[in-house]
Amino acid sequence: MATTFDLADVKRRMQGAINAFKNDLASLRTGRASPNLLDPLQIDAYGAMMPISQVATVNVPEPRLLSVQVWDRGMVAAVEKAIRESDLGLNPQTEGQVIRLRIPEMNEQRRKEMVKVAHKYTEEAKVAVRHVRRDGLDLLKKLEKDSAISEDDGKRHADQVQKATDQFVAEIDTLLAAKEKEIMHV
Repeated sequence: MATTFDLADVKRRMQGAINAFKNDLASLRTGRASPNLLDPLQIDAYGAMMPISQVATVNVPEPRLLSVQVWDRGMVAAVEKAIRESDLGLNPQTEGQVIRLRIPEMNEQRRKEMVKVAHKYTEEAKVAVRHVRRDGLDLLKKLEKDSAISEDDGKRHADQVQKATDQFVAEIDTLLAAKEKEIMHV
């Protein structure tokens, strides 16, 4: 089977990195309760790591309160442990199979910490996009070397990959700026 270069595939993989970044940003606390806040949590359930959405239901009964309804009574301790050990700074209060999480008012220092976490997520997303770019350019070099495409086509495709990379990195920066503004808003 002959290998070919597909710019749409490169863009699709870069979009995947953006989507993962959006999920990471959605999990950051901004002072309001959001069910997405607990999305990145992995629970040690039945000998495997599972997302919280597979062991419990997360609701927002009040603007500063999350309610986690654990389906299996035996999993309550594991969910509580995962919340405590996360870097969300939340203190779970358990009542039977329901875990309540009060979202405290964020002070200036905590807001700055959240912005730092957002910057870390941003860098991870940019690295992921650059990895996709590298894979695309490596494929182009291989195709050029194997004489599957001409040098001119290789350069043209490499320029397209770079333009796509620049576009996705700019989108990441835009998303970060919006999240930073949301976090710092009192």
